[in-house]
Amino acid sequence: MKFHISKRDALPWQKSLFVHVVAILLAVGLIAVLCMTLTGQDPLSVFESIFSGAFGTTRRSWVTLQELSIMLIIALALTPAFKMQFWNIGGEGQVLIGSLTAASCMITLGDKLPNAAVIIIMIIASIAAGAFWGFVPALFKALWNTNETLSTLMMNYIATQLVAFFTIVWEVPKGSGKIGIINSDTMAGWLPQIVNQHFLPIVVALLCTASLFVYLKYTKHGYEITVVGESQNTARYVGIKVEKVVIRTMLLSGGMCGLAGLLLTGGINHTVTTTIAGGMGFTAVMVSWLAKFNPITMVFTSLLIVFMDRGASEVATSCGLNESFSDIMTGIILFFIIGCEFFIRYKINRTKKSGKEA
Repeated sequence: MKFHISKRDALPWQKSLFVHVVAILLAVGLIAVLCMTLTGQDPLSVFESIFSGAFGTTRRSWVTLQELSIMLIIALALTPAFKMQFWNIGGEGQVLIGSLTAASCMITLGDKLPNAAVIIIMIIASIAAGAFWGFVPALFKALWNTNETLSTLMMNYIATQLVAFFTIVWEVPKGSGKIGIINSDTMAGWLPQIVNQHFLPIVVALLCTASLFVYLKYTKHGYEITVVGESQNTARYVGIKVEKVVIRTMLLSGGMCGLAGLLLTGGINHTVTTTIAGGMGFTAVMVSWLAKFNPITMVFTSLLIVFMDRGASEVATSCGLNESFSDIMTGIILFFIIGCEFFIRYKINRTKKSGKEA
């Protein structure tokens, strides 16, 4: 008896959702068994720790929603490029360059212009910087058909080194290797707090989600992105200028990442470091892909990733394990979620010796 794999017809969304839920439950079950084996604790306490890590207190809930918002904005930013089959792996660098630009405005203009003017310049400059960071690989792709995965990835390292360089230039105090809180006395360039410092990113994320959904589904630009993603030859045949769409879409993608960087520096941390994005530029690739590039679904995939990440950190702390264990737990969950996609897309057929499928 033999087996062979064949492509499955599109599953109804109910069955697809069921497969994902089963995958998550299996992942959580494996984590519980692993924690029980290492620590001897009751599996139920593991689940309680996961929820407590994300929503155990009011402050934890706000921080979870804040991280969800930043993750969502970055994932939304990458989505138009992915729908166009342009593999933008440079979200991390585009966020960093947006953060660096916001910090530079705060440092150089904070004592020279009114606060409102500094904030307006920060917003424009950070979005423009992120857009430029997306424009460079898009231009090379449009003119010389270079590999966008490699070029966007390399731009991450350039942005990281630029932040590292200016951290030394602006370090306070000298020799500390960090900038510290910028304009802590005057708060020049600090984005306004609505309710608290966590609320503004949530509002921006909701606006970005609704705007991108409309942009991709109901506008001419969104239609062109879809056509280019399905077939560039078809796009050219119907009169779409593929190179123009590539550059325009990457300007949008980079600009939204720059907006996320602005929120991180101007609204949340009020400083800039090489790790301010926390790897979210890479994790957002998974978030966008799991949502199948649907902005609305992306809200839930972002919540899942952030919830499990914060919950995993709490489990590692409560069980007396080091921080690496939380990364292991997050990796297990992602492995199961990615693995379930195989069973959604393909089916395994059993073939008898006669050659007929069973």
